[in-house]
Amino acid sequence: MAQIETELQLLKTEAINMWTLVNSQLSKARLAFLNFDKDLAREVVLKEKRVNGSELKIDRDCENIFALFCPVAIDLRFLLAVLKINSNLERIGDIAEGIAKYIIDAEAPFSDEMLKITRILPMYEESVNMLEDTQAAFEREDTILARSVFKKDDFLDDVNKSSHKVLEQHLQNHPQDASQSLWILSIIRKLERVGDQSKNIAEEIIFYLEAKVLKHKNKFV
Repeated sequence: MAQIETELQLLKTEAINMWTLVNSQLSKARLAFLNFDKDLAREVVLKEKRVNGSELKIDRDCENIFALFCPVAIDLRFLLAVLKINSNLERIGDIAEGIAKYIIDAEAPFSDEMLKITRILPMYEESVNMLEDTQAAFEREDTILARSVFKKDDFLDDVNKSSHKVLEQHLQNHPQDASQSLWILSIIRKLERVGDQSKNIAEEIIFYLEAKVLKHKNKFV
């Protein structure tokens, strides 16, 4: 195996490890949210440093491969994709940390009724599924699975768009829930951004494997 192939394989392993870490952060923040578990939320905040450290390491390794091997064709696309995916994963890690901080600061468990009417729980589950699908697509080099992420994001967008009106109607009858509604609305906004980041990642996987740029285009081409 050529040296560049060895380095690229090591880089792919690093990227997968980063994915696994960020997925763990997002999933743990979800459990903390479901169970109002402040200790688990604090664990997510503490581990954010590992996410940042992984991002910096992957960036440095990409730079070294560029400098040493001057990659071309699919190797070049792979490196460019990993750089962007790395950035997207770090942002999802930031989002997980932000959700965890909301849980730490909240004074009481979230209202079951508000959780139901906003559809935030299935939204959170779908956002985790999207991130898991991008990782599987990257590992298997599966562009069909990568494309499936675009459709799943429609549900997240729908929940996000309807949340303001749903909560406004709820507050007309339950004004005492104003503070919690702001927390939930903020988390919904963050989960919508997880969907956007996952879509960006899926685009990079397709770019790397098919040499197609899907940004600002029909994602199903």
